[in-house]
Amino acid sequence: MTDRSQSRPWLRTLLLSLFGGVVPLLAAYLFAAPTAQAASLTEVTNFGSNPGNLRMYEYVPTSAGAHPPVLVAVHYCTGTGPGFHSGTEFASLADRYGFIVVYPDANVSGQCFDVSSPQALKHDGGSDPTSIASMVRNVVQRHGADADRVYVTGASSGAMTTNVLLGDYPDLFKAGAAFSGVPFGCFATTDGSGWNSACANGQISRTAQQWGDLVRAAYPGYSGPRPRMQLWHGATDSTLHYNNFGEEIKQWTNVLGVSQTPTVTDTPQSGWTRTRYGGTGTQAPVEAISLAGVGHTLPTSGMAAKAIAFFGLDQQTPPTTPPPTDPPTTPPPSGACRVTNSVSAWNTGLTDNITVTNTGSSTLTGWTLTFTLASGQTITSGWNATYSPSTGNVTAKGVSYNSTLAPGAATTIGFQATHTGDSGRPTNFKLNGAACQTS
Repeated sequence: MTDRSQSRPWLRTLLLSLFGGVVPLLAAYLFAAPTAQAASLTEVTNFGSNPGNLRMYEYVPTSAGAHPPVLVAVHYCTGTGPGFHSGTEFASLADRYGFIVVYPDANVSGQCFDVSSPQALKHDGGSDPTSIASMVRNVVQRHGADADRVYVTGASSGAMTTNVLLGDYPDLFKAGAAFSGVPFGCFATTDGSGWNSACANGQISRTAQQWGDLVRAAYPGYSGPRPRMQLWHGATDSTLHYNNFGEEIKQWTNVLGVSQTPTVTDTPQSGWTRTRYGGTGTQAPVEAISLAGVGHTLPTSGMAAKAIAFFGLDQQTPPTTPPPTDPPTTPPPSGACRVTNSVSAWNTGLTDNITVTNTGSSTLTGWTLTFTLASGQTITSGWNATYSPSTGNVTAKGVSYNSTLAPGAATTIGFQATHTGDSGRPTNFKLNGAACQTS
């Protein structure tokens, strides 16, 4: 494959001048140094379709269970997969929580990922995103990884790639965390260049609908759930201007069908302003963290851990043992479950976080929760369960990592929905056919 930047020497010079001095510092400063690891980084070859000519590295911790989650961690310009592995704490977090980390490597001069070409901005269109999608499918197949728990994060060029991957492959990724990026499609060019100065300088502004339409056009006909997004940006970033932060918020709130008005604003630590959209919890549909007085190099303290919590990867590793050989064949008696739910509504939409507790004496495997939506409500996306149909009497089914509920155990699921005026809570909750107490 032709080296994209070698064929355009001016591009290599520009990228290195912009990122060469800034991003190496990012490698040392972006996250806390990892702790000692029992496993080792391994290069994987022949992982499938690779139109971007990328290299693939993976870190499989000894703590990984039978069906581990997967995190794709994408480096910055001038970086490498091994460098991002050693310079961030994702591997040490993987040791702690048992998920696999995949590190793509941009195997071109300048080490930037393609987020500009028409091929890169289309589902299975070719170039780097298609190569990364092949890596994900390869890991899921070889390691028996949990395809319902695949996430992506990245810094700078990797953050831009995170935005692109969530747009191109909403069927593969459940959430992303972008550190100093730009919206999907912002870096698009028509002259073959890999650099878009207007976008980098924060000079491109679109309506939320226009940004959302760019994402939806990447995968025509796709109607499934959309991945959640966490966004980070330094307020004095001059490499990828801070204006891009607001444009990303407009884009992903529109894609996920939630209001641009924050449901909650707080300060998790000095200099951080965090806003959540469409929900108030750790796994809200969109979360954005603005960093006062920070440029393109980001502070280290707690950032990777916050991303892991947003993904839900800090939760207990799913059990690796098989379910009991004699699961209950009859539903638990009425009242053997309890449901609490919290609705956040705006003029045309709402989100609902539902916590289901097994108050019975038997373990539930492969549970289903049924409930009735208010008239005019339609589910547009959901998390931690599958939902069918989208209106009326809905059945929510647990996914691989929460499908077993021991006595006294609880799980939280949720969805986003549109409404035509009635934003009331669902009613008539039943777990495996038995009516639940509600509060």
